[in-house]
Amino acid sequence: MAEGRLKIVVFGSFNAGKSSFIQALDPRSRHIEASSEEGPTTVAFDFGRLTVRDKAVFLFGTPGQERFEFVRQILSRGMDGAIIVVDATTGVDAMTRHLYGQLKDLKVPLAFMANKCDSPGAVPEAVTRDLPGEMVHPISARNGENVHAALDAFVATLPAR
Repeated sequence: MAEGRLKIVVFGSFNAGKSSFIQALDPRSRHIEASSEEGPTTVAFDFGRLTVRDKAVFLFGTPGQERFEFVRQILSRGMDGAIIVVDATTGVDAMTRHLYGQLKDLKVPLAFMANKCDSPGAVPEAVTRDLPGEMVHPISARNGENVHAALDAFVATLPAR
């Protein structure tokens, strides 16, 4: 993106809380969803924008189902950083590991958001343990806990443009 702007793409498994994360950061965000057997799901992408550290940050949330791999590939073009949202009540699953491997191969700056930390059974420490050496932030997208601080900490690690 242009100087002073950052494109950050948000990845994660189905129902990890990607849309809620973006909505907690930007209440005016855009969301395209459809109904499924498991409840509403993102079918195209989420889009939010806000200012962090004097930079315009554009957030693109990807769908979590495998069949939307092509959408993730399109949205990934030109990204300055990536966030993987992990459901802290279920931990690091196969889809998260798949996304992690792809993003590591791209050598893109990466952070993890251990979401749903306000839910019973949440174990954000397990996410940190399963991803040694990675930046993991405990958050609750539902109530907004730590979402702005976590994004700010991640943006602070991104190379200057």
